[in-house]
Amino acid sequence: MFADVAKIYVRSGKGGNGHVSFRRELFVPAGGPDGGDGGKGGDIIVEVDDGLNSLEAFRHKTKYAAGDGQEGDGRRMHGKNGKDLVLKVPAGTLLKDAETGKLISDMSGENRRIVLLTGGKGGLGNMHFATPSMQAPKFAQPGQDAREITLQLELRVIADVGLLGFPNVGKSTLLSMCSNARPEIANYHFTTLNPHLGVVNLKGDRSFVMADIPGLIEGASDGVGLGFQFLRHIHRCRVLIHIVDGAGSEGRVPLEDLKNIHAECESYDPEILKKPVIVAANKVELIQSEEQEKALEDLEKYCKDMHYPFFKISAASNQGIYPLLEEAYKLLEGIGKDEMIYESEVDLENLGAVESLPIKYEHPEEGLFLVEGPKMEKMLGYTNLEAEKGFLFFQRFMVEQGIIKELKKMGMKEGDTIKIFSHEFEYYDDEIEDENESKEE
Repeated sequence: MFADVAKIYVRSGKGGNGHVSFRRELFVPAGGPDGGDGGKGGDIIVEVDDGLNSLEAFRHKTKYAAGDGQEGDGRRMHGKNGKDLVLKVPAGTLLKDAETGKLISDMSGENRRIVLLTGGKGGLGNMHFATPSMQAPKFAQPGQDAREITLQLELRVIADVGLLGFPNVGKSTLLSMCSNARPEIANYHFTTLNPHLGVVNLKGDRSFVMADIPGLIEGASDGVGLGFQFLRHIHRCRVLIHIVDGAGSEGRVPLEDLKNIHAECESYDPEILKKPVIVAANKVELIQSEEQEKALEDLEKYCKDMHYPFFKISAASNQGIYPLLEEAYKLLEGIGKDEMIYESEVDLENLGAVESLPIKYEHPEEGLFLVEGPKMEKMLGYTNLEAEKGFLFFQRFMVEQGIIKELKKMGMKEGDTIKIFSHEFEYYDDEIEDENESKEE
């Protein structure tokens, strides 16, 4: 089955921790700290591969992770950077946040390569923290956390002209007669199980790309039949050619078929029918009765009222096809050649970052404020609060993250207690806070 939707989990690499070590060299009386920096974590990169036409590669493997940065070493040695991971996708793939549904990036047009998740920066070794008053720091900076997100991948084929209509009306036959595409063709429903693309060449070195969209049926917009999952591909098409069975084979009524398919498209997304529409009545060579001729006349009159260009064709015998293709090209020229590219709805720089996780604040009783959240838990995990330097580092973190400012809005004053998980602190105005507030002003 054609794979045009996939859900995968991706994670960039964690930054390597800074190293704590001291020089121990012969004849060197005062070695000092020489812990090296940690390596940078690998990035998650998404890249368009023109050789792909589906998301089949993501059906069986659903978890992807870049390499983590290595910890620094003694003698000021830098940790090895993590290896980047490049994910190859076909052109026209939409990258969405699976949790929110927001569009991250549309891999179309000139947007062929993006850094989706950046790896964490490596932490600084203890050699960076030596000062005249503290010449032997016994701590180093941890590496930044990895970024992670669950992606919804959605492929929308890129074509200039899309063929739509009920199953077995001749869409695949038309595509095969006017392009280099070779779709499977047979006299039964749902022969086409995935979109086929073909390049249509016209006189004067002119061409456009045509897509055969699998047949729709009534109720497709509600999930009925095979055609539902392919409605999304119509979005990329700039012009639509609606193929109907002009002879009314299998007891069909051409005008009813046209109205029913348009109703399904409108139910799925009203924007679809704002595209230029051409109606082509196929299989006209099979018309043998006055009733069939009357049905075709009704269709032609309706198209005239709706201002739809109307053509009678026989795809099987290659009759009337050239004027149809010329009309499609004419409409394409009239609406320009700009591809439909969807705008991103997220801030890519902060995508999947731990810093973007929420912090929970509570004020259960007078003089007590609770602060919780994954970011706070991670910060406590690598900070030594028993050491004066570590406590100062954590205090500065709370100011820089706006935690103190938020607690003040909730009514916190000097002497109140801040509880972060099992750790309790008494709040007092200090020089660090005053310094940061003055910078904001």
